[in-house]
Amino acid sequence: MKKIYRTESRLRWPAALAAGALALGAGTAASTAHAATGPAPASSPSTPAAAAKTEEAGSAPYMGWSSYSMQVYSGDGKWITADQIIAQSDAMHGTLQDYGYEYINIDAGWNDGVDGNGRPVPSETLFPDGLQAVIDHIHANGQKVGLYFIPGISPEVAEADLPIAGAPECSTGDIVKQPVQQADYWGIGHRIDFSNPCAQAYVDSIADLIGSWGVDFVKFDSVTPGSGVGDLTLDARDDVAAWSTALERNDIWFELSWALDIRYAEYWKQYADGWRIDWDVECYCEKEALTTWDNIARLFPKLADWWRHAGPDGWNDLDSLNVGNGQMDGLTKDERRTAATLWAVSAAPMYIGNDMTQLDEYGISLLTNREVIAVNQAGIPAHPVSTGTSRQTWYAVNPDGSVTVAVFNLGRTDADIAVSLEALGIDGSAKVRDLWKGKNLGGVTGEFVAEDIPVHGAALYTFSPERKTAITLNDDDARLGYDGEWNRNAGMEVPARTQDLTVSVYDSSAGGEAPEPGASNVVVLNDSDSGIVYSGNWGHSTGRGLGDYQDDVHYAEADGAAFEHVFVGTGIDWVTETHESQGEAEVYLDGVLVDTVDTFQAEGRGAQQVVYSVRDLPNGTHTLRVVKKTGQFMLLDRLDVVQEGVLDIDHVAFDRAAPADAVVTLLRDPGELVEVSLNGESLSAGDEYTLDGNTLTLGKDLLASLPDGDTDISFRFRGDLRDDVHWTSADGASVTLAFTGSSVSITGAVGPDQGTAEIYIDDELVDTVDLHSDTRLTQQELFRSDTLKKGEHTIRIVKASGEVLRIDSLSYVTR
Repeated sequence: MKKIYRTESRLRWPAALAAGALALGAGTAASTAHAATGPAPASSPSTPAAAAKTEEAGSAPYMGWSSYSMQVYSGDGKWITADQIIAQSDAMHGTLQDYGYEYINIDAGWNDGVDGNGRPVPSETLFPDGLQAVIDHIHANGQKVGLYFIPGISPEVAEADLPIAGAPECSTGDIVKQPVQQADYWGIGHRIDFSNPCAQAYVDSIADLIGSWGVDFVKFDSVTPGSGVGDLTLDARDDVAAWSTALERNDIWFELSWALDIRYAEYWKQYADGWRIDWDVECYCEKEALTTWDNIARLFPKLADWWRHAGPDGWNDLDSLNVGNGQMDGLTKDERRTAATLWAVSAAPMYIGNDMTQLDEYGISLLTNREVIAVNQAGIPAHPVSTGTSRQTWYAVNPDGSVTVAVFNLGRTDADIAVSLEALGIDGSAKVRDLWKGKNLGGVTGEFVAEDIPVHGAALYTFSPERKTAITLNDDDARLGYDGEWNRNAGMEVPARTQDLTVSVYDSSAGGEAPEPGASNVVVLNDSDSGIVYSGNWGHSTGRGLGDYQDDVHYAEADGAAFEHVFVGTGIDWVTETHESQGEAEVYLDGVLVDTVDTFQAEGRGAQQVVYSVRDLPNGTHTLRVVKKTGQFMLLDRLDVVQEGVLDIDHVAFDRAAPADAVVTLLRDPGELVEVSLNGESLSAGDEYTLDGNTLTLGKDLLASLPDGDTDISFRFRGDLRDDVHWTSADGASVTLAFTGSSVSITGAVGPDQGTAEIYIDDELVDTVDLHSDTRLTQQELFRSDTLKKGEHTIRIVKASGEVLRIDSLSYVTR
């Protein structure tokens, strides 16, 4: 009989569920690539020996079921008995399996002790006939099975100094990192020393063991940076690399959890098939509900950052899709369909946490809609037109030129949601199909209106462009394939910008006085601004009479509640109240934790206090996210956004008693000026204003026609498409697009730091274009070919010379 080494039972947060009882092992690693969304990580893992996962692994999001939601709902971490798992497997086989659901994943608490080599032993209490019998039953149903692990090695296993299977020269006591360090979020295990080859041997021995059982999937929890820790005081990247190597040779899917740090996205993509991007979806409201709407709504701003990182290299995991049980779900019918829509268009693994023996008719209809499943399995994550509204449009351009379009009503009233074809990159007309209803809606040009989308509701469509329609792809589009070293933005982009010039009209002969002209690029956003996205439970308090900006604030009481704002500019201030009822909040900028601010004030109350400010950002698109950490309340009063100045002044005066032209200097190249407008109407160049180089003159006749007082004249400047670019400094780096059409064009940037690029169509060099310019200009047509034969083609752009090559957009015309 094998000797079983019992270990102390530890509990996973919150304390209702066992954390799998053992920290088992970890591994070696390669140095991480820098993520495009943030700065370089502070340090790299220790040993560059582990092999990355194969390209074939995780070619589409997986579909299945996980036990964890039911473990939480039941309040019993040991809910995962053989009878329960077999019942779930049989229920999937009878209802969902024909639609692609195949994984049965057993979460925390499945094991009980270790064998004589320090490897996990399944619980005999949970599985009296052995876990192998359960696995065999799952496989007999034509399904796959998953198990749960965490980083590190338990103190008991280390102290027992057990021999490592397959490595007689190694023992578990030799692989603990010295001095002893914590390995996981809960403090269950010790960190492993991966400079010792025995560490990889230990992880290999565990992976080989579960591989021999027939395990097909591993969920690896408490992965850091992430899991509530982003400062590298906990770092499981070595564990991730080692487990990736060990699992890959056993053909086991590797899923990371939870709330992974986006700064290391390229590292997770290198070694895993999927990664959780946020906290648990469960509401931890035992026997009341599986989840809540707030836990769904908070995913939208996360996905707005993460969507670019999903694809055949790995998938953004949104946690369990709990929409199948009706009242148990904790969501309304509309919210259930919204969640299913979000998972589908995000190409997120579609695994449910429901009790599959109790699926209701509506839940089954959501989970078995073949057209919706096809959207998910196509593996093209959607992205938002804008997150600056509660009525959002998300879309993804498919290889056949069709566009998957989801509309979401995150607001508080039913609404019509208008979808601009131009915003989707469609210049022409398209046929629309409603995927949830399975109904063709006819053709549309210009704008489509999704009518009567209910509160927290959604709709899902396919827009199929008709013949001779131009399709434009932004540099972010998943259909573009980048080869070589590429980066995104990092100050290389030029955002579009509109700045108002205030004209103050007065009459000095009647005693009027001229105001002082000046320059100010601060845009003030009240807490009620639609561009601020709130997640968690927030209230809106008005008329407080406490000195608030516009006499109102938003407030949250629950830790973890957050607000987020995507802005274009060079800085931002968080302005709020300070008071004894308030505490600390974490401030994230572009996905990076940059500060923890304290809004506590021992005595009195501070109104309109700047508690966080940054003014030295590269001009471009940025995201501010603030998360409540402590205190009774967290408040938002206003945000002050500092924008790049495009005019030298923002205020001029016109004296009727001494009429004169007004002169402003453009701070951008005059070729980037798109429009000068008054009250929404374009002014006439050469008549109402003139432009000479960077000097723009507003005629005195125009100014005299303005009413007394202040009037704003708007100056709109072009930027890179959607304010972003991809760029490379490596000669030979390339980007490729496969398309079906009769013509193709490239639109993008020229500038003093750019050189030449080679253009290949169907692998034939057709042109070398010069992208050098004395000034930085955006959205310039760089190449066009209108003589292609109808059919399938590829276009490839290769950097040939210059400091950088920027990629902005590619367009083609459907056949």
